[in-house]
Amino acid sequence: MTESNFVDYVKIFCASGNGGAGSAHFLRTRGNPHGGPDGGDGGKGGDIILKGKQQFWTLLHLKFTKHLKAGHGGHGSRNLRTGANGKNIIIEVPLGTVARNAETNEFLCEVTEDEETVILVPGGKGGLGNDHFKSATNQAPKYAQPGEPGREGWFILELKLLADVGLVGFPNAGKSTLLSVISAAKPQIADYPFTTLVPNLGIVSYHDNRSFVMADIPGIIEGAHEGKGIGLRFLRHIERNSVLLLMIPVDCNDIRKEYRILLNELRLYNPELLDKPRLLALTKADLADEEIICELKKEIPDLPYVFISSHKKTGLEKLKSLLWGELNQPS
Repeated sequence: MTESNFVDYVKIFCASGNGGAGSAHFLRTRGNPHGGPDGGDGGKGGDIILKGKQQFWTLLHLKFTKHLKAGHGGHGSRNLRTGANGKNIIIEVPLGTVARNAETNEFLCEVTEDEETVILVPGGKGGLGNDHFKSATNQAPKYAQPGEPGREGWFILELKLLADVGLVGFPNAGKSTLLSVISAAKPQIADYPFTTLVPNLGIVSYHDNRSFVMADIPGIIEGAHEGKGIGLRFLRHIERNSVLLLMIPVDCNDIRKEYRILLNELRLYNPELLDKPRLLALTKADLADEEIICELKKEIPDLPYVFISSHKKTGLEKLKSLLWGELNQPS
């Protein structure tokens, strides 16, 4: 998917429908010119509803949708007839979509399951007809309730990709190459920073027809949590990953320093990211001989690690086994 087709943030105006007014009608027939109240209730205003769709993974279809308005409820009428409910507006969104109030940034809801529906903006209730207000002391109420007004406002829809494993590393750490080798994903690959401009998802096959989903997140740089580079735009996608695979090439100047910088960027963006299980992949291992690898092992932080070469396809089965084991830890 090209950069222009990947949309993970939209701002839209939503207005739910007004509830219909109740009726204050009285039964009037030739044989009963002084009948009692028979006013029906007003219909409910339409809701604005979010609905999860598994086949979507971007908010592109909402990019040019700025205003959404649900239908108003119909008014009640004679013979206790209830007004029609207003038409709902259903917004189909990819799984992992979060909705926030655009003015306060308040979290409102999230959609994480296929066909799941969540009411983003409820419609107004219909007013009660005068039939509800009759009593022994007031047998001819001449009033009915107006319908409740709908609600409106600006809302932010923000996508956080749902994936089992998130690849975290500096530009040119080999994330896209790894994803292209162990899955059917075909991300853009080149020997310069920020080749990956949008997240990519790939399904990684494991033994006995089992699999897990891996996400290649655009490279982080120092200061990404402040908006430097393009890291800030995509750091939120890591929040939904079950396991983080930190990737550092063997030809970097200082493995421990790169590791600390990556962890610090995650911590400064969201401290809870450090609670996620994480593994370390030392990439481009084909550039180092056994002697260098032995020396590098002395620099590796205290966490599970594996040396891999996506080019030579070495260490990949061990990597998949480590990831599978971490994803299936007994709870």
